[in-house]
Amino acid sequence: MQRIAYADLVAEDTPTPHSTTSPGGRLARNLALYTLARLGLVIVLAAVILGVAALVDVDVPLLVALIFAVVIALPLSLVLFKKLRIQVNESITDVDEKRRRDKADLRAKLRGDGKDGAARRGDGEGGSASR
Repeated sequence: MQRIAYADLVAEDTPTPHSTTSPGGRLARNLALYTLARLGLVIVLAAVILGVAALVDVDVPLLVALIFAVVIALPLSLVLFKKLRIQVNESITDVDEKRRRDKADLRAKLRGDGKDGAARRGDGEGGSASR
């Protein structure tokens, strides 16, 4: 039986052509930017609501202004921050693809289908084909 070292099982993060950071790092950065942009939009909208209310001499509680700001910001952020949202979705896709690739590599190494696995199976030592 062939022994496989743990270091051989763990895949190294390979840089992608468009960035040198890992997919998980890009996802964290993009998600943080998108979240901060949406929270900033809520704060700006709440300030506008409170400002307009003060101009027309209407007393609007802060909680009510925040609730209205969240409701208004939900659809507005889809339009205003479309580029950020697409970057988050692409980052999620990259992380998912890397996870699937790493999982398939790990399973192949655990089965013994490493780099020379195809040659071993071809010479009859791979075991019974009726498994």
